[in-house]
Amino acid sequence: EPTVRTELMEQIPPIAIFLQESRPKFPTAFFEYLMPIVVRYLTDINNQVRKAGQEALLILLEQDLVAQSDVENKVCPILLDLSAPDSDDEYKVEAVNMICKMASMLSRTTVEHMLLPRFCELCSDGKLFQVRKICAANFGDICNAVGQEATERLLIPKFFELCSDSVWGMRKACAECFMAVSYTTSPEVRRSKLSPLFISLISDSCRWVRQAAFQSLGPFISTFANPSSAGLYVREDGTLSIRPSAQDVNSDSCQPSNNIPLMSSSANAA
Repeated sequence: EPTVRTELMEQIPPIAIFLQESRPKFPTAFFEYLMPIVVRYLTDINNQVRKAGQEALLILLEQDLVAQSDVENKVCPILLDLSAPDSDDEYKVEAVNMICKMASMLSRTTVEHMLLPRFCELCSDGKLFQVRKICAANFGDICNAVGQEATERLLIPKFFELCSDSVWGMRKACAECFMAVSYTTSPEVRRSKLSPLFISLISDSCRWVRQAAFQSLGPFISTFANPSSAGLYVREDGTLSIRPSAQDVNSDSCQPSNNIPLMSSSANAA
């Protein structure tokens, strides 16, 4: 029964945490028994079971309970198979969503060598706009996961494609994550490539795209500031913050922190 498998998936994370805490007694129980179930349910025929399996896997990754070898040898191959060009539409949408969510939890090497090539392919998926929308909405997180060199070499060309997509929702998603993408690039790329691209979004024919671009204008400008002098930095949750100087801290320790919450570098894709 799918309901039984779904309930089982919801119990996997707390069981895994218990086994981790009791590892001397159960050194291999999780890897031998539980991890294979999670991997198998990623391809279950029932979508609720798959969703529960995906949520369980993300919790396990967040808690650092999955071995790197299992991620590379068991999880990534399944996601690559599910996101292949000839894959079922529903499975493909779920797979690209998982790839984007997992990127920030995996090592840079794993993301760049195993997941990044497929992500770049999915950005150009001409069959499903839902796939391209997920890629656009999470573009900033992928850039942050792979770093400056891979971003400028592989991702920026794809970002240009998405910013000129025929579907306005794609261009709007790009405008919303523009700061996160810009923050990952060098000052030269920011000036010569991203600035003209941003002007095209702020002049877009769709008012929803223009509105999103205007909301990102301040955050985008902030990426041109020198962090050492301006004290601006992007936190892990994608918000822009101001790091107070030592003089400010010493002068008044009772002042509230100067955090400026901005839009996250990614949006939840429906």
